[in-house]
Amino acid sequence: MKIELFVPCFVDQLFPDTAFNTIKVLEKAGCKVSFNPNQTCCGQPAFNAGFWDDAKAVGSKFLNDFSEDSVIVTPSASCTGMVKNYYNGLFTNTALHNKCRAIQGNIYELSDFLVNILQFDYFGAELDGKAVYHDSCAALRECKIRTEPRQLLSKVLGLELLELKDNETCCGFGGTFAVKFEAISTAMAQQKVDNALAAGAEYIISTDASCLMQLQTYIDKNSLPIRTIHLADVLALGWGNV
Repeated sequence: MKIELFVPCFVDQLFPDTAFNTIKVLEKAGCKVSFNPNQTCCGQPAFNAGFWDDAKAVGSKFLNDFSEDSVIVTPSASCTGMVKNYYNGLFTNTALHNKCRAIQGNIYELSDFLVNILQFDYFGAELDGKAVYHDSCAALRECKIRTEPRQLLSKVLGLELLELKDNETCCGFGGTFAVKFEAISTAMAQQKVDNALAAGAEYIISTDASCLMQLQTYIDKNSLPIRTIHLADVLALGWGNV
């Protein structure tokens, strides 16, 4: 299958290895991946901050950077949720209305695409250790993704997936929320990490780099014996048996 890759600005600037691993995973699943280097952002930061005109300008560029006839895959449930759910308020009854609807129907978060569209869940990945999976708010609530990442992780050799207490609770990032309400944001991160440590986890895995950055910052600041890792990075590990 031919797909277009959307690399969120957050991943592009801070976690480029996750983007490269996404390509490796998609190609391993049999996809031919194309990437438009002119792409930038979906407009979510401006939208969440209340700057809708700016979000519309950035969103217009996003729509014009991709083909309405192509399948678009991204390693971010947050950006997927933005396009699928919030572009309606920006582009309904505009010149981009029809293209927007087409792209909304063709964009997928990585795990959703692998499991539900390609029906491909085994990569021969290996990660020796214990982990918990963190349901990001966007994945769980905006994209209705829950079982897909867990199905993929269940096929990772050597990985024991543990249950995380209060798993549906936010990690505390929320974009500018973490800046405006630092104390609350930090307390939410602490709760998430404490629960992961209590479960005996060595890793916290998620679909969203923003959540992982929030949690890793708290982990590093407090020198805790646990680390975060993106789902795409996990799926690209090992590959000794395939």
